[in-house]
Amino acid sequence: MREPLLLVGASFAALAVALGAFGAHGLRQRLGEAIATWETAIFYHLIHALAIVVVAALARGGFELAGLRPAGWLFCLGIVLFSGSLYLLALGGPRALGPVTPLGGVAFLAGWIWLAVAAVRDSAVS
Repeated sequence: MREPLLLVGASFAALAVALGAFGAHGLRQRLGEAIATWETAIFYHLIHALAIVVVAALARGGFELAGLRPAGWLFCLGIVLFSGSLYLLALGGPRALGPVTPLGGVAFLAGWIWLAVAAVRDSAVS
């Protein structure tokens, strides 16, 4: 496989759509107010899955910035930690998961910053 991030990003996007539908149709009544937490998880999950796909497509298309792929992997980590912890919390998981959520947010931020720095470095070299 030439670009594993493309597979991972597309898989994360499909999972986000499936979990969104499951939340809307199968969990809405059960979750009550926790549906807002579920929806936040879906929102960040899907946006960053699409960001992973874009990063992978850019990398595969020859648009090779230093740090392009690490940004994609940071987005993956963010989905697992941020959205994953929110899904579990919405389903009644232990409150001890609460501190995991901001770590995922930091991974998202690090991915975007990494990507921005790579773009600045690339334009300085060009």
